[in-house]
Amino acid sequence: MAADETSIKVSTAARDRLAQLAAEHGTTIRSLVEDLAQGTPTQAEYAERAELARAELASALGTAPSPEAEAKAKTLLERLSGAARHPQAAA
Repeated sequence: MAADETSIKVSTAARDRLAQLAAEHGTTIRSLVEDLAQGTPTQAEYAERAELARAELASALGTAPSPEAEAKAKTLLERLSGAARHPQAAA
């Protein structure tokens, strides 16, 4: 194993599912897990993005969105995200 590598332990069922997902995506378990780790923002990164978005909106609109507007936008985005992950449920 190279100096910048490590291993993780998962259940056999999780390993088998990862192998199936990797095969369906034409990749390896390693690539699948690395893509997930690199492509999924942390809570701190989400918070930073939200603050940057607030600043952009304030700059463009002259005022920041209200907490109520932010809550509505968050609900809409969560609903759209759920529909994108589960298209059959949205149909």
